Amino acid sequence: MIDVVSFLPAKRKQTSSGWISFNAPCCVHNSENVDRRQRGGLKPTADGSWSYHCFNCGFTASFVIGRTLTFKARKLLQWLNVPTEEIERMNLESLKQKSIVGLINDRQQVAEKLADIYFDERDLPADTQPLTDAAKEYLTNRCISLDYPFLYKALPRKGIIIPFTHSNQVVGHTIRFLDDRNPRYLNDIQPGYVFGTDLQRDSWQYAVVVEGVFDALAINGLAVLHADINDAQARLIKSLGKEIIVVPDQDEAGTKLIDRAIELGWTVSIPDWPEGIKDVNDAVIKLGRVGTLLTILENRETSRIKIEMRKKQLVKRLKNDRSKSY
Repeated sequence: MIDVVSFLPAKRKQTSSGWISFNAPCCVHNSENVDRRQRGGLKPTADGSWSYHCFNCGFTASFVIGRTLTFKARKLLQWLNVPTEEIERMNLESLKQKSIVGLINDRQQVAEKLADIYFDERDLPADTQPLTDAAKEYLTNRCISLDYPFLYKALPRKGIIIPFTHSNQVVGHTIRFLDDRNPRYLNDIQPGYVFGTDLQRDSWQYAVVVEGVFDALAINGLAVLHADINDAQARLIKSLGKEIIVVPDQDEAGTKLIDRAIELGWTVSIPDWPEGIKDVNDAVIKLGRVGTLLTILENRETSRIKIEMRKKQLVKRLKNDRSKSY
């Protein structure tokens, strides 16, 4: 098992309780100044597990032998400059030690935390590898940050694996194939799952709900992964305790999402984006992340009547676009 302590900065100190203090690498990634007061703390255990807490930006992460490396644990290791192949080896070695007792304990802990909002932990596909240059270029061209723990799978078709996490446990995934043949996606999704809950921060006022996974990744939003919101998904989204803004794709399927948002009493935003922009990811590519978020906030509506009017305008525009194509 990898000794994570060996990757910590040379300037560090250890307390009598076992915590190792060093300059936290997470602060600059969480909108804080560079830590120069050794406010990052990591506590390792004899079996190779560890816990991390930053007393500056509040970032936490942990790793337990027998479990999949969480999204936050992967990010911390990356910030500590642990090579990608070493991170993957840590994950594989941990999974080899997974036991029935460990699985039961995991499920009990998650169930206690989330009550009835629970998903089974699942393994990612076999024969995965770090992103290739071509895969990185694809994501960069779509304005998607490479900080997310993407993986790559070459066979039977080349594709990018996007892990689905909930409470920092892997509960499914999707593969976006790069050859653009149908199907373009291959999904492993549990009923009621919403992508992006682990991307949310407590300090945020809004939770932006979109359809596609790349739309969510482009703005750190929530993706329902289809043009509908089922009751289990609605319950999970409400549990976040934020003002919910639904941003549908600007196509016929998106109008169904508008109807469902109205039914749930949620805020809807239908920005008047330039021609050629159909969804949030398109908007980020053309307008940038901040520009896209501003258009979403500026066009949010809570009035059912106004939302219906915006929907009618969208439907009319879609009909005009179809007539122009004939």
